[in-house]
Amino acid sequence: MNWLIFIAVAVLFDSLRIFVDNFTSDVFFKGRYAVSQKLFYGYAHIFVFAIVLAAIGFNFFSANPIAISLLFLSGICASVAGIPYFKALEIDDSTNIGIFTQLAPVMYLIFGWFLLGDTFSPIQLIAFAIVLAGPLLIVLTTKKRSRKIKIRAVLYAFLYVLISVIGNILFVKANESSIGFIEEVSIVYLGSGIADVLLTTFISKWHRRFRTVTKQSHKKVFIPLTINTCIGMVKQFSYRGALVTAPAVAIASVVGDSSEPIVIFFLGLLLTLIWPKFGRENLSKKTVLVHLIATVLVVVGIVLMQI
Repeated sequence: MNWLIFIAVAVLFDSLRIFVDNFTSDVFFKGRYAVSQKLFYGYAHIFVFAIVLAAIGFNFFSANPIAISLLFLSGICASVAGIPYFKALEIDDSTNIGIFTQLAPVMYLIFGWFLLGDTFSPIQLIAFAIVLAGPLLIVLTTKKRSRKIKIRAVLYAFLYVLISVIGNILFVKANESSIGFIEEVSIVYLGSGIADVLLTTFISKWHRRFRTVTKQSHKKVFIPLTINTCIGMVKQFSYRGALVTAPAVAIASVVGDSSEPIVIFFLGLLLTLIWPKFGRENLSKKTVLVHLIATVLVVVGIVLMQI
């Protein structure tokens, strides 16, 4: 049951990552081009790839070229998925984004039906509707003047989930080769790093924003970015370890995604009470109740999918 340990670690660190991302986006980037942070993560991922491969002596050029290509594409998907993810964080808070991104199991079911010929049971169709009811509840309970913003956040989160699921499917497919797990994740980091650097270098407004924030913060922005790089590494290795060691990818996704909204919800409340500047959550009774109901709906729906 090692995959359960992997999932537990991945969920905790991914929840922390979301809050640090939200803090960095709001405090340093102030809602404008938060995606420019990817320039830092790009160089960090390339550095991780170089260090890991040098440490284990992996011969990159002698590996299965098809597997290398799939892993590299998986990394590119991770990079591209970061664009709608940061866009969502620019306009909404961590807890909402955490709820909105818990649609991965639904995506796995859809891909299974479309690509593998899987069929849905009546219970799974009901579960599908219950999962979607969580984000929908948050949207419908917001004030009309901010409802459009919530809808935009949902759409960005949906794109993030969709691209991430495609990347994970490519990763699991590549795992059928003889390449070691550490080498696989390192190659994913290489693909993600190169894509991040290229995107933020050639889109001038992102590059300029990163340099401006670095100068204005007197390089203090590097502290949360470095912390989040380390958090992200633990999350990536743990989650991808769960994907390849669990009985099925869908099982790992369901267990992780059903527990993450709970962790994000209560972690957000705790952080806001202890460190309001970091937690940054709305603690009104209505907001807490809506998020609690939405979290329960998402968790119940994801669990029902496996019955």
